[in-house]
Amino acid sequence: MAKMNEIKKMKDTELASLIKDKREVLRNFRFGTGGKDVGAMREARKDVARSLTELKTRTLDTSPKAEAE
Repeated sequence: MAKMNEIKKMKDTELASLIKDKREVLRNFRFGTGGKDVGAMREARKDVARSLTELKTRTLDTSPKAEAE
């Protein structure tokens, strides 16, 4: 399980790699094992969500903000 402070320290490429790996784990759970380890599946979903959230906040922080007049 990746903690939020660990995710914030990662580079964008590392985050993309983490998302790819966790999505592969989820795919294997869905089609391979049939959901025997529900806890691991839940953690993988949360890790993907945390990583995507961090990527989104980074893009919003770096995007130019339109000033209202």
